[in-house]
Amino acid sequence: MSKSNIVLIGMPGAGKSTLGIVLAKILNKSFIDADLLIQNQCDKTLQKIIDAMGPEGFISIENEVLSEIDASNTVIATGGSAVYSDAAMKHLATIGTIAYLEISYESLVSRLNDLQERGVVLKGGISMSLRELYDERKPLYERYADITVNVDDLNITAAARKVASAVE
Repeated sequence: MSKSNIVLIGMPGAGKSTLGIVLAKILNKSFIDADLLIQNQCDKTLQKIIDAMGPEGFISIENEVLSEIDASNTVIATGGSAVYSDAAMKHLATIGTIAYLEISYESLVSRLNDLQERGVVLKGGISMSLRELYDERKPLYERYADITVNVDDLNITAAARKVASAVE
């Protein structure tokens, strides 16, 4: 298995899914949205899975789904909580270059409205603030990233081009 894949990680709202589609077109690669894989396997929305199984149950399912991805020449958009699963991240690192779509807290606030509607895993429970979530995840994204691309103030196409040039 080659490392012909590009794995996108980052906060909810950083643009992984949307940018991933554009990036796949720029680089002539396939595209996988891991959140959709999870929804299809469970036949439920992410939020319904989280509601039914709690954050830890969801992370367990996400870990399993991500660890089973067997792709080549593909852009893979992970869910924002993928970095909670060390086994999944190690697997993804063996099959691809991990690109962290870095976004400032201020940009994140302007992009995200309601975390509850997005199916965002709040390990600290629903009382967890966006700031706490950001502060908890940022070091994890940085730990797993092969490359970091700041996408603040970039439209999707410009951000995708920046990622493409960083991985080539």
